[in-house]
Amino acid sequence: MSQGVHYRVSMPRPHTHLFEVRATFPPGFDLLDAVLPVWTPGSYMVREFSRHVQDVRAQGPDGQPLAVRRADKRTWRVEAGGVAVTLAYRVYAHELSVRTSHLDGSHAYFNGATLFLYTEATRGLAHHVTVEAPPGWRAFTALDAHDGVFVADSYDALVDSPFEVGPHTPLTFSAAGVPHEVVVWGDTVPDPARLCVELQRLCETQARLFGGLPMKRYLFLVYLTDKGRGGLEHQASTALLFPRVGLHSPRGWEDFLTLAAHEYFHLWNVKRIKPRAFVPVDYAQENYTTLLWAFEGVTSYYDNRMVLRAGLMSTSRYLIRLGETLSALQGTPGRKAQTLAESSFVCWVKHYRPDEHSPNSAISYYLKGEVVAVLLDLELRRATADTRGLDDLMRVLWERHGDGAGVPEEGVEALASEVAGKDLAAFFDRAVRGTEELDYAVFAHVGLEVRARPRESTSDRGGTPAPRARSETRPRGWLGITPRSGGAFASIVEGSPAQEAGVYADDEIVALDGWRVDSAGLLSRCEDKLPGDTVHLSLFRRDRLVEVPVVLGQKPADALWIARVDKPTEAQKAAFQAWLGTPWEELG
Repeated sequence: MSQGVHYRVSMPRPHTHLFEVRATFPPGFDLLDAVLPVWTPGSYMVREFSRHVQDVRAQGPDGQPLAVRRADKRTWRVEAGGVAVTLAYRVYAHELSVRTSHLDGSHAYFNGATLFLYTEATRGLAHHVTVEAPPGWRAFTALDAHDGVFVADSYDALVDSPFEVGPHTPLTFSAAGVPHEVVVWGDTVPDPARLCVELQRLCETQARLFGGLPMKRYLFLVYLTDKGRGGLEHQASTALLFPRVGLHSPRGWEDFLTLAAHEYFHLWNVKRIKPRAFVPVDYAQENYTTLLWAFEGVTSYYDNRMVLRAGLMSTSRYLIRLGETLSALQGTPGRKAQTLAESSFVCWVKHYRPDEHSPNSAISYYLKGEVVAVLLDLELRRATADTRGLDDLMRVLWERHGDGAGVPEEGVEALASEVAGKDLAAFFDRAVRGTEELDYAVFAHVGLEVRARPRESTSDRGGTPAPRARSETRPRGWLGITPRSGGAFASIVEGSPAQEAGVYADDEIVALDGWRVDSAGLLSRCEDKLPGDTVHLSLFRRDRLVEVPVVLGQKPADALWIARVDKPTEAQKAAFQAWLGTPWEELG
């Protein structure tokens, strides 16, 4: 057996959802501490993967049993006595997400952080994986294989290379001279040929930005499910979770392309250009940085931009989607309570653990980070007479920090000021380190402005003017609650009439002024009234019927959209074309 760590993964009874793993470590340890990560890079929350590990046994090279005990929540300590150690254990895998592992009768997916015990002493050695699959199944991963054994040059590379095992026939295409595979589970893609053509265009568009691709092959793992949406980036692959019905509508197809573009952009931004705080990754605990907005938020800006740039989205659709993003931020009261830097820093306890108060106390570094990236791009263009922009900043980051050594906490801001040719500290003080409202006046540089109106319904995302003309312009009554299915609601807006009246987020509203209402009816009937009117809510609170009077406020104008200025100058038109690549006259 060659030097390094060797794993054998089998799944003899898939319906039990149990992987069977054998991990063999080289000799040289008196005491061997085998540990499992508590989180997986790209998903910033401690998830305690070790809770799914069971039946751990240890043996020496001749099969002799070795004493093993659990030293803490993630560590198994073996009295090795200097010999090679094999740990045999099982891992329960029945959570279908991009950050965990899933095994059933149709396939196996495993993220290495959930499955592979390791030691810090051998972390930098080669790690070998043999997959024993059921008949008719084969393994797919971005790792190279030699004689049926997959090889990673370190544990970090192994954790960054998820596996999909099943009876799949992959789709294939080449982009920028690099072979790509698409493996789909859960349903069939309605138009596989179109999917490959459009993914190819997306990949090549991104390759042109950075001057080529940083890997020798790439793997898309696509999981089509009944619900859920998300992706997780890896060094030469990605796992994408997407609702299967979405691929059958134009909006859903567009959403899938933006998801794929987002994770592919991470090939550069976060996998190679990364926060210095993540070098090396500490798998035992949280890894803190204030820069996630620059790695996730900027990537969110580019996911739509890349679909647009690849010719797969119209400019008008792009501006609508951007308006929806602005509306989502405007509808989040937490933007006044938490800075973007803090959101990046404490995401470990906030972003992935939302509760009914989260909208009032926090913002997403994805959401606000995307908006700040737009404004930074426009600031750079305004400062340099459209000779430089965010593309240039990304290329400088790639040139100076693409080696994986990491970007210092002040690095993004310093390079942005360098690209702009001026100090941008005031911009970052407001956008990243402050909680005051963002300044959208910079949109005027490209002949655009941000406008606002009240939302027409709970499903109104903004992004466009009011979908219908109203015969009256009177103000509408407003409770300040966010509904969900049933009579209860998800959250109460900070400072809203409902909060001031003493309504709680777990109250179940059953009637308004003595008449039964559901969530939609409740909100629409309040909007039919005027600000200052009093309504009486009948609600159940911990099974007790309570009546709460509420004085309605005025519905806020938090649906934003991006419109052309009334009299654009030739300079604004030229700046618009330089920004989006579309002539002003084609904007419509």
